[in-house]
Amino acid sequence: MKKLGQLFITGISGTSLTTDEKKFLKEEDIGGIILFSKNFESLEQLTHLTSSIQALRKDRPFFISVDHEGGRIIRFKQFFTQFPSMLKIAGLNCTETTYQVAKIMAIELSSCGINLNFSPVCDIYTNPKNEVIGDRSFGRDFASINKMIPSFIKGLKESHVLTCAKHFPGHGDSLEDSHFDLPMLKTSLKTLKEREFLPFKCAIDSGVDFVMMGHLLVPAIDPVLPASLSPVAHELLIEGFNFKGLIISDDFQMQGLTKHYTDKKALIMALLAGTHIVEYRDMDYTRNCLEELKKAVEKREISGELLLLKVAQIAQFKRERLMPLKDFRPGDISFDYAKKFLIDLNQKLAD
Repeated sequence: MKKLGQLFITGISGTSLTTDEKKFLKEEDIGGIILFSKNFESLEQLTHLTSSIQALRKDRPFFISVDHEGGRIIRFKQFFTQFPSMLKIAGLNCTETTYQVAKIMAIELSSCGINLNFSPVCDIYTNPKNEVIGDRSFGRDFASINKMIPSFIKGLKESHVLTCAKHFPGHGDSLEDSHFDLPMLKTSLKTLKEREFLPFKCAIDSGVDFVMMGHLLVPAIDPVLPASLSPVAHELLIEGFNFKGLIISDDFQMQGLTKHYTDKKALIMALLAGTHIVEYRDMDYTRNCLEELKKAVEKREISGELLLLKVAQIAQFKRERLMPLKDFRPGDISFDYAKKFLIDLNQKLAD
């Protein structure tokens, strides 16, 4: 069942594809790539890399993704406009500025062949001791965030970059970092409905393409399973918020998950719960988990029909939102304009 590769986004090892990576991506029909700083050295190199990835197949283009939030979460530290944090930008209380920031981000990314940005962060910065979210958030209350999210999503989507709201159902009131352990949010369901859920509802109403499930234990939603594995949390997102896009996992190599579940069990639970695409930062991890999934189908631990339905949903999504591919080139945006905009932005922040 080679089509099952569409259910995975994987990392790659360097600044160009190895022969083995090309073979795996093509033969297993992998759905997408996530890029990190190790995969980038110049605009030309990045564009060549993304072009070489897309050249591996004629239909169903790859999602080529990155975490490009602004502030401290930007993987490409050179040649891309280095914007301040979203908390600072949102502090200007200007939706047009937020829109222009996202638009410049998207043009710079899409001109190098990147079509998915894991942004906006929809977590509310409610806990001042929460360093993992902190200034990645647009604000300390839902009203401030909801004012900026539509403009940010519009700026990305208008310039051919898909958007992803994260980390559902809300990571802002936690202390633990899910990279290292499983955070628990003891927030009541009433408070969640009146606070944490609202930015995600706003993003969905604004046409966000993906929602990322967080590795978060929220007893008010599910007292046993983290949101990323919980059928209850997925049903809440799909039915409660009427979300019609794709559900993607946070990195499944995070210790918040791996400390508590085997790779195989976590993968199967997530897919059964309602996730469409599972992300792994390392290809060896992806390869092993894909093989485990194939075995699980053979042993009838998970329905092959269910998985092929997800594959069909991903294919339809790609037909509607990624095809035909645009012929991107570095320089599609005037870097003089971006530079001037950033100077003016920093002056406004200083004032």
